[in-house]
Amino acid sequence: MSARETFGGGVAVITGAGAGIGAGLARQASRLGMTVVLADVDAAAVAALREELTAAGGSAVEAVCDVRDANAVEELAETVYRDIGDVRLLVNNAGVEQFGYLWDTPVANWQRVVDINISGVFYGVRAFLPRMMATDAPAWVWNLSSIGGVAVVPLQAPYIMSKHAVLALTECLHLEVKSAGHDHHVHVQAVLPGAVVSNIFESAGGVNSGDAGAAEAQRTAMLDIKAEAMDPIAAAEVVFEQAAEGRFYLLTQPDYVGSAMAERARVLTSQEPPRLRTERRFDPAQN
Repeated sequence: MSARETFGGGVAVITGAGAGIGAGLARQASRLGMTVVLADVDAAAVAALREELTAAGGSAVEAVCDVRDANAVEELAETVYRDIGDVRLLVNNAGVEQFGYLWDTPVANWQRVVDINISGVFYGVRAFLPRMMATDAPAWVWNLSSIGGVAVVPLQAPYIMSKHAVLALTECLHLEVKSAGHDHHVHVQAVLPGAVVSNIFESAGGVNSGDAGAAEAQRTAMLDIKAEAMDPIAAAEVVFEQAAEGRFYLLTQPDYVGSAMAERARVLTSQEPPRLRTERRFDPAQN
């Protein structure tokens, strides 16, 4: 089935919908005929996106929600199911970056990454998935990992760790849904974007003490990628089509991200130690 046949007419809830790939997924969901719930902490961003989508003839609702707050995510689920309808697609996308040596990372910045990138996904699953399983209607859960979920990169340890965690969480969740007997209608899929245009690097945390220069140099290196990064709508189109095909790993750039996955498998199989960029065969910071 095509993406339009699979998702069109349903309700999509997307966290972190105000920018980047979250906004791209929201725009593509709207193009496919979905009613899109735009959830983000940035009220102005989701309000502007709602206006854009509705002006184009789509159906969209803005929802200010901080995914770090389990109660807020639960309230979002209650509101959506009560006022809008059953959710066909849940996208746990909200995420943040962090630069700097791990030992220089402020505790508050570490906690921010964990609370948004990992706990935010868990809260989304916990709030929405039981409701999705309660009916026999087809439903999809997408958790946003990253090419960073199958790579190792210095000076970005909190982010890389969080994306490895989301990938493992999603793989386990896929098995749990199957074990519980709901896999005939609930589909859990992992999204692994490569470089996609967003403001995640600009808004990333840094360090207050220690080697701030190294942290900012890494930020600059990541910003250099942005000029050649993939358009968010183009990335979203690929993800929706792959999801409709029934794939588990949804890759925005199949060759590029796939090569990172293959390299990760090779390193683990050979039991090689991690290597610095100049020593590695594959460089996830290059697109």
